Amino acid sequence: MFEKILIANRGEIALRVIRAAREMGIRSVAVHSTADADAMHVRMADESVCIGPPPSSASYLHIPSIIAACEVTGAQAIHPGYGFLSENAGFVQIVEDHGLTFIGPRAEHIRIMGDKITAKDTMKALGVPCVPGSDGGVPTLEDAKRIGAEIGYPVIIKATAGGGGRGMKVAKTAADIERAFHSARAEAKAAFGNDEVYIEKYLTTPRHIEIQVFGDGKGHAVHLGERDCSLQRRHQKVFEEAPGPVITPELRAEIGAICAKAVAEIGYSGAGTIEFLYENGEFYFIEMNTRLQVEHPVTEAIFGVDLVREQIRVAEGYPLSFSQDDLTINGHAIEVRINAERLPDFAPRPGRITHYHAPGGLGVRMDSALYDGYSIPPYYDSLIGKLIVHGRDRPEALARLSRALGELIVDGVENTVPLFHALLQEPDILSGTYNIHWLEGWLERTFES
Repeated sequence: MFEKILIANRGEIALRVIRAAREMGIRSVAVHSTADADAMHVRMADESVCIGPPPSSASYLHIPSIIAACEVTGAQAIHPGYGFLSENAGFVQIVEDHGLTFIGPRAEHIRIMGDKITAKDTMKALGVPCVPGSDGGVPTLEDAKRIGAEIGYPVIIKATAGGGGRGMKVAKTAADIERAFHSARAEAKAAFGNDEVYIEKYLTTPRHIEIQVFGDGKGHAVHLGERDCSLQRRHQKVFEEAPGPVITPELRAEIGAICAKAVAEIGYSGAGTIEFLYENGEFYFIEMNTRLQVEHPVTEAIFGVDLVREQIRVAEGYPLSFSQDDLTINGHAIEVRINAERLPDFAPRPGRITHYHAPGGLGVRMDSALYDGYSIPPYYDSLIGKLIVHGRDRPEALARLSRALGELIVDGVENTVPLFHALLQEPDILSGTYNIHWLEGWLERTFES
């Protein structure tokens, strides 16, 4: 077993990993920028190392500093959390070249799934249903026009190296294709240094359904059901729940088995999430995230498993601690993301927390790195907490969420708590009848009226 692991991340996810390691008797090393010297993950870890100035490029993304931190502390493995270097195949290779263990999948799988076209081709060959679209990159406008006419409008143009909703443009008709094509390429070039794009059929009222998979790297894998992440703004998730309100046990078993078989066949190791658009009873693959997801706690809640603990065990070479038959859904869970942002434009609002009180009680979990007097730095993501609730069924989970939101106090910075209070008054949210376009339409109606 590892004696010491380093967490190459910050904030609530770093705390999440530290807690799992401590329960396993493993010492933890926190890395931090100078801006995060007083951060909670630094206080909670067994050791800490400053790895650079505030900009991520000079600290949390600076690979030599992270490797050096392992060497000076004697850490044997690195957990990347999510974001930053978690899906950087080059980083994984460097970690392994230094005789360290990366707590996650192999570099080859990160590389395959990091390119949207290669990922789609791979999944299609493994029997995973995919969205109709181009058979690779679309180099010219003439190609884009031809493919758009072949698959039918509307279409969506996406960056092959994309993520976070960047490099994605919709062409509703043939008249829109030129603008969307050039805009997507320009945005992709600016965001990722790669202007290659591909085209897919644009589904009009889909839900965003993702399947949690877990492999042992030796040809065995399981699925842990689905999460519905359809409430999104600009392709950014804000509200996630499990199980999905519209997914039947039969559908879950069918698509789950397809996903587990696919990752088993490629020898995938660790946690992964296969994301789909779901419409009219059909699943369409969009991408695979080769890391732990922000919303993993809702899966943990309904299955009673610790996914981070399992990540560490598998990285150590142990088999999965559960089989597919062991995994039974218990109740319903919901997560809302609390961001330090101003409504209605969602502009980041870093600042000093004057008072913080986390909600509690049965079925309530708050993953956050906040504390009274903490100053949220302006250099990083605006996520400041995740409120997760678990109930015997969806109505109880919704009631528990409403109660917990009422207990949560985050004074000193504007935040998105009022958004969730408002959403819980909406009949569509209470009934679960929403899709990936619902939230943006609601925001437009609510704040323009």
